[in-house]
Amino acid sequence: MTDYDDQDFRFMRLAIREARKGLGKTSPNPCVGAVVVKDGTLIAKGCHRKAGMPHAEVNALAMAGRDAKGATIYVTLEPCNHTGRTPPCTAKILAAGVRRVVTGMDDPNPLVSGGGNAYLADRGVSVTTGLLAEECRQLNRPFIKHVTTGLPWVIMKAGLSVDGRIATRSGHSNWVTCDDSRRYVHRLRDRVDAILVGSGTALADDPSLTARPAGGRGRDPLRVVLDSSLQLSARAKMLQLESEAPTWIFCGPDADVAKREELAAAGAVVKRVAKDPLGGLELTAVLRELGRAEITSLLVEGGGGIHAAFLRQGFYDAASLFIAPIFIGSEGVPVVGELAIDRIDQGKCFRVVRTRRLGCDVMIEGLFGNPY
Repeated sequence: MTDYDDQDFRFMRLAIREARKGLGKTSPNPCVGAVVVKDGTLIAKGCHRKAGMPHAEVNALAMAGRDAKGATIYVTLEPCNHTGRTPPCTAKILAAGVRRVVTGMDDPNPLVSGGGNAYLADRGVSVTTGLLAEECRQLNRPFIKHVTTGLPWVIMKAGLSVDGRIATRSGHSNWVTCDDSRRYVHRLRDRVDAILVGSGTALADDPSLTARPAGGRGRDPLRVVLDSSLQLSARAKMLQLESEAPTWIFCGPDADVAKREELAAAGAVVKRVAKDPLGGLELTAVLRELGRAEITSLLVEGGGGIHAAFLRQGFYDAASLFIAPIFIGSEGVPVVGELAIDRIDQGKCFRVVRTRRLGCDVMIEGLFGNPY
């Protein structure tokens, strides 16, 4: 086991702070931070800002210039040793004369994992890995899942009453949660690649599904609607937006051809997938299609039938729930539809990792049992 001192932990935490600057901006690439240190003094730092732009190591080394010779570089993720959208970072590290490389975690891609570290070590650079590994993994769960499975990281999002309702018996839902919770949801939307709703939610709420974080306009994610029989109107609000993000509508194989053409003319991308044995759309096919489009993270906003389908099939990786101090009653619309559970130990559990007050609401964030 490698021995690290307090200085190593301090500078890796600084690299993690740099990496966070890329949250929601680097997909399908990971968020990565790097700092260059010489004689115990920080001389440069950098992060990866966007796919196709220079990686964190390159930015930090450019800032360090000639001072990088003989220095240590702390990087949250193993430096790449292959040419993708940009040249390999290992060559830049060698050319700069860096003496020591400390990484937070190996590259999770099974085709390249360890390759960058081995390349550097074989050429005389001191390389150690695994410093604050769990913190580094937390930054990049969507990237890790996508690069190892081809599927996006899937987050269950819901705003609900204390008694688990997302709308009244008449379907009225504006607004269950408070302004602070809604602002936080827009931050979430700004950090994911896609948002998904079912046709019931799309018809009842006519949502825009855009990202409007505080302080300015965000990056709109891909909008996804599961609409097996194509009930969505071509005049739906999400199809009338001035937004760079497209709208994808997944329908069943027997959906009306004329309606498909009408929605396509309105700007939607209509995709047909098979149905599952219960009559819903085959979610595996939907997730695979999103993965092929390099969608690494997906925020599922409901409704209850959609949440139930994802829970039944074990497709949720995380949950972000916003609980308001209000009772709506058993006749209201439940946050999760039918799961056919007879025993408590059959319930769909997640591990709470964070709670937070948002105005009068309580936010609960959790992880399901998936290993990413």
